[in-house]
Amino acid sequence: MDKLIPIEERRKRRNKLLLRYGSIAFVAVISFVLFLRTIETSIAAKSIQTGTVDTGNINATVNASGKIIPLNEEIIIAPINSRIVEVYKNSGDSVSKNQPILKLELASVETEYNQKLDEREMRKGKLLQSRIGIENKISEMEMQYRVKEMQLRQMKTDLANEHYLDSIGASTRDKIREKELNFRVASLELEQLKQKIANEKRNSVAEQKVQQLDFTIFEKSLAQSARLLRDSRILAPMNGTLTYVNNQIGSPVSVGTQIAILSDLSRFKVEAEIADTYADQLTPGAKAVVRIASAKLQGTVVNIIPSSQNGVIKFIVMLENPDNKNLRSGLRVDAFVEHGFRENVLRIPSGAYYIGPGKYNLWVMKGGEAQKRSVTLGEGSFEYVEVVSGLNKGERVIISNMEQYKDKKSLKIK
Repeated sequence: MDKLIPIEERRKRRNKLLLRYGSIAFVAVISFVLFLRTIETSIAAKSIQTGTVDTGNINATVNASGKIIPLNEEIIIAPINSRIVEVYKNSGDSVSKNQPILKLELASVETEYNQKLDEREMRKGKLLQSRIGIENKISEMEMQYRVKEMQLRQMKTDLANEHYLDSIGASTRDKIREKELNFRVASLELEQLKQKIANEKRNSVAEQKVQQLDFTIFEKSLAQSARLLRDSRILAPMNGTLTYVNNQIGSPVSVGTQIAILSDLSRFKVEAEIADTYADQLTPGAKAVVRIASAKLQGTVVNIIPSSQNGVIKFIVMLENPDNKNLRSGLRVDAFVEHGFRENVLRIPSGAYYIGPGKYNLWVMKGGEAQKRSVTLGEGSFEYVEVVSGLNKGERVIISNMEQYKDKKSLKIK
């Protein structure tokens, strides 16, 4: 027969049981929290990069982003309004200079060129005809001059004879005056004809110059049509690789439309851009370092585009070794442009943490811990950053990206 347990006894047993399980749960929660805290505030030493504060020189630089592009690149445009009728090469193909790439429809251009060839022959004939006409006119006037000159000499002789006859009483003063008047009139007519011939020669020279100039202008127009006809047969302007070709046969193209891009993929340069706030620190001829993975290539800043677009300005970096094996067209790179020099300053290795002069929270190694510290940094280069305040020579600093630990004040290094 079962014995009935008093209510008070059962209440005591229940309270003991609740206290026991509650204590176990409390210990478990505290242990879990401590475990999570240990995980969150610890970091493996092998997962971070550190640098030591030392003293040295810094070539101050500004950081720009860039893209590798071919050193030589030709953009081929359509010289006429036409359409594509044949394609001989595709993107990625290598071509030699003067090798055909594609063909445009040329019927209208050829017709216009042939018409101009016929017109040139007509103009040449008219030019020759005009020259002959002028020469004939001047020749006739010169012949008239010689005739009048002979007539004038005869009149001079007649006047002399009349004077002789008058001296022996065989003539009269009226006849002498008549002879003298005729002689003076003939002399004036001869002089007038002489001037007329000179004026005609000057006019003929000027007229022939005008005609020749008009013919020369037409010749230039004809040469332009010939060049247009030649350019319509799209040939490679240099040795290289086609990086783009409009290979849609039958598609219309307008004059000035890009139809192909030919690149020399053996040598390269860097097309870089930087915030326009750094414009005053960017000068032509400045030295630059282009970083491609672990490789660092030297170069020089050229061709700065002064106008700002969307808050950035663009420039070109010409490389000392444009045929370096690490260069690939379209590859994104970092470019560091020198703009100053700092001598004998505190410095730390550069890293992803640095975005420009200012205040930073850096992690300073001390024993098995890393402690956050406010640090002021100055100018930097692709290798080092100037320490203005907050660090001492010989201290070790974490230079890896520590953004995920920004809410922590210290970390354990495992």
